[in-house]
Amino acid sequence: PYRRQRQMCIRDREKTMEKEAKITVHPSFEIGEISPRLFSTFLEPIGTMVNGTMYNPKHPTADEQGFRKDVIEALKSTDMPAIRLPGGNFVSAWDWKDSIGPKEQRKVHLDPAWYQYITNEVGHDEYLQWAEKVEAEPMYTINLGTGGIRDAMDIVEYTNHEGGSWWSDLRKKNGHEKPYGVKVWYLGNEMDGPWQIGSWDKDPRGYGVLANETSKVMKWIDPTIETAVCASSAIFMDHYPEWEETVLEQCYDSVDYLSMHHYHSAPPGDIKALLGGSLYYEEFIDTEAALCDVIAAKRRSPKKMMLSFDEYGAMIRPNAELHPGYGVYNMTRAHYRFDPDRKYVLHDPDQMPDRKHPGGDMLQMLAMVSIQMAFLRHADRVKIACMTGGLGALCSSDHDHVWRSASYYALSQLMEYAKGTSMQTSVECETYDMPGYAIDDTSQYRGKENVPYVDSASAWDRENGRLNLFVLNRNEESEYSLTVDVRGFEGYRFVKQFEMYTDDLEASSSFDNPSLVLPKEKEDILFADGRLTTSLKPLSWNCLLYTSDAADDK
Repeated sequence: PYRRQRQMCIRDREKTMEKEAKITVHPSFEIGEISPRLFSTFLEPIGTMVNGTMYNPKHPTADEQGFRKDVIEALKSTDMPAIRLPGGNFVSAWDWKDSIGPKEQRKVHLDPAWYQYITNEVGHDEYLQWAEKVEAEPMYTINLGTGGIRDAMDIVEYTNHEGGSWWSDLRKKNGHEKPYGVKVWYLGNEMDGPWQIGSWDKDPRGYGVLANETSKVMKWIDPTIETAVCASSAIFMDHYPEWEETVLEQCYDSVDYLSMHHYHSAPPGDIKALLGGSLYYEEFIDTEAALCDVIAAKRRSPKKMMLSFDEYGAMIRPNAELHPGYGVYNMTRAHYRFDPDRKYVLHDPDQMPDRKHPGGDMLQMLAMVSIQMAFLRHADRVKIACMTGGLGALCSSDHDHVWRSASYYALSQLMEYAKGTSMQTSVECETYDMPGYAIDDTSQYRGKENVPYVDSASAWDRENGRLNLFVLNRNEESEYSLTVDVRGFEGYRFVKQFEMYTDDLEASSSFDNPSLVLPKEKEDILFADGRLTTSLKPLSWNCLLYTSDAADDK
């Protein structure tokens, strides 16, 4: 359907005049410093993410620990800054102490979050050692579902203390002499969710008190760490945003980040809704930042709470049957279902099924970069963002091979070029209205008006004399003539424009055909007196790079 839709769009475009858009960037209008952690990833042992992709002792490239070296080398070749692990819903029933030491002595547990057996062949040490191998900072989620303060104390002592105590010496005995030095710790996962084991859905004050006491003692053990407390798990929750307001009133002084999650869904064929989903992320960010500032004011605190968007994604999902009167936004009732026929699964790392995302590589990539640009536009408050599926974006894989998809190139460009200070971009272009829609009883979206077809963000790396613009054309029908005005940046000149575009939205890369959608350097671009004239193809991703004359002298 997407190929047919694109062919119709091309024919219609030939009948219309080229449309115009303009972007202005000026050095006077800064947003905030861009954290390298803004382009982090997320790992949870769901299905074969760990047992198969990360760990397979039967794989031809497996190292002495059973890790796939082809995956390790592929990720090492990127600039992936950090990874949040080991979950996810899974952590609320996981006892990390059963996953350390000799593998033959480790306990096998049921994981009620995902109805799977956890063999603990990949345990606490292996997660952190794998992060070392891929050269990414680990950001750790602790169990505050069935775990508690004592457990949190022990895991920080084992992980980060130099030595001379029971837990730190046990780490050395288990083969890791030096502390791991984990800096960011998440105080549980989605603790408001009724699907969560040990949920605090009905007692936000209780969770806030627990988070405060846990964070406090963790920092007494290691005062260099940062902690993140859970916000509402979705903008659809009945209790959003009152739940996190109550939580923060108890723990604002002891934590460093508010942890946020959101997964945006759009129905098949609705590209405007898919690529306009970043507006819901921005609404979520604005609400939570304002709420944090209210709590700071109430507490007379000089601290400005930062945000960690440590799970996010965008997907195409068919509409499900709605149940009027059921409780349209009632997440709680939706998750109190008990299936007597559901069985626990033991995932064999040597039996990886092939998975294909609907919509092809290009739409998936465009949806994700639109969200990442929203984070860039809020870089003053969003300091961590962990893309669910980010490991697959950087390193696509199956049972035997790894390769690079379109998402790899776009995410790598952001990692390389989105450095320094996030700058405001003023966009002038035509807009569209996005009607409200419902995917199911729990994922319902209000309509949005005047959504710009041209989406953009920018980064100014003063130190290295680099100014970079990121531009997405949400319009599936029209090409735009784009003017970019950077006259305020004296001494800067245009270097190149990378463009990613395809006529086939169903194209999906594979090991045998990894080059279906690649960034290409665009030609026929005019630049004079700080003004650039170029074009944006329909549903394209573009990076426009500038440099200063002073940078050449370094």
